Amino acid sequence: MDVLMLSRLQFAAATFFHFLFVPLTLGLSVLLAIMETAYVRTGNEEYRRMARFWGKIFLINFAIGIVTGITLEFQFGTNWSRYSEYVGDIFGSLLAIEATVAFFLESTFVAVWALGWNRLSAKAHAITIWLVAIASNVSAIWILIANAWMQNPVGYVIRNGRAELYSFPAVITQPLAWNMIAHTISAAYILAAFFVMGVSAWHLLKKSNISFFKSSFRIAVTFALLFSLVEMVQGDIHAGEIAKYQPAKLAALEALWNTTKSAPEYLLALPDPAKERNSIEIGAIPGLLSFLAYRHFDAEVKGLKAFPRSERPPVTLPFFSFRIMVALGGFFLLTTIIGFIRRNSIEARPGLLKLFLFAIPLPYLACECGWILAEVGRQPWVVYGIMKTSQAVSPISAAQVGISLAAFVLVYAFLGVVAFYLMWDHARKGPQDETALPGSTDEEVGYA
Repeated sequence: MDVLMLSRLQFAAATFFHFLFVPLTLGLSVLLAIMETAYVRTGNEEYRRMARFWGKIFLINFAIGIVTGITLEFQFGTNWSRYSEYVGDIFGSLLAIEATVAFFLESTFVAVWALGWNRLSAKAHAITIWLVAIASNVSAIWILIANAWMQNPVGYVIRNGRAELYSFPAVITQPLAWNMIAHTISAAYILAAFFVMGVSAWHLLKKSNISFFKSSFRIAVTFALLFSLVEMVQGDIHAGEIAKYQPAKLAALEALWNTTKSAPEYLLALPDPAKERNSIEIGAIPGLLSFLAYRHFDAEVKGLKAFPRSERPPVTLPFFSFRIMVALGGFFLLTTIIGFIRRNSIEARPGLLKLFLFAIPLPYLACECGWILAEVGRQPWVVYGIMKTSQAVSPISAAQVGISLAAFVLVYAFLGVVAFYLMWDHARKGPQDETALPGSTDEEVGYA
């Protein structure tokens, strides 16, 4: 393989691995803040125990997320130096704001929160986790604004052979960015909620700490239902944004080859990119794709053949990623509706508990499919319409990238095994009896 493909594989490996930890950090930080707030408001010690138990999983996940995120950003200098040189004035400023405004705030208050159980009042400690949650999500917002600029570059001028920032407000206010933010953060909240529900289901099946994990489940299922509804509505809005800004991506994810008025949506299709057609098309619903994309059943939708071959994205991977993501979104909404209805007697429903237990990996799959759709569907552009991925790669040898790719895979595999083992080991043990721990009385922790 050449240096371009190896660099793409390395960046993909780093991104997908990093994104195993980011969503849980975003969602679990908010759930922890809700739990601590509930403790402040009610004085119910169980909420405090919940925050401590789920908080340890949060800290493990957070630590691995930081390590993988730092190495990911290094690749803009090592593997994609031409990209950094060409658009660094814009992209670099957004990453700098993310680091100095959000990441430092998040890291500082994570330490205060983790070490402050025995030193802060209940209200002060709750405030620290809210600051962590806010900073984590603000960090994600800046990263997504940067990615949205790559998807739809605005507020720039080409000067002296490079892209330079012309209008910062245009960059941070463009609708595509805020659609991506809503879509990605909602997905992260769903993932965190399903994680909590799945672990709670495992303990409820074992009849372990029933009150504790029933309360955890009830908080998480309400959270999941709310954002599953948001995700379904927002996903439909986001599809319209893709049709507007990236029509080639829309054609790829729908495997639409010919420009068509009243374009149909197929219940089942199988793309054949080599022959530029679909080998299977079953259950056509006339005009549905046109309506979903442009809110009009007779609207014309551009097909892949309307774009030069050199500017067409891959078809098969975005096509199936999109369908997996949408199907899972429907599954999350249906299961959370059922779980919410049965939340008060969930411990007596083993079949439903098993469903939530085995569903833990599914939001991870949905999130990764979403990134495949966003990034592979943008190809061959690294910055849509401005710079192709082939123009962005560093002038280095394939051997150098190949060695670093192998090292990344080995190190990430080790880190992944360690991280998920630690989270699993803590999750299966359940909450500890804090009254047996030193420094745990009300007077000593300052919660009296």
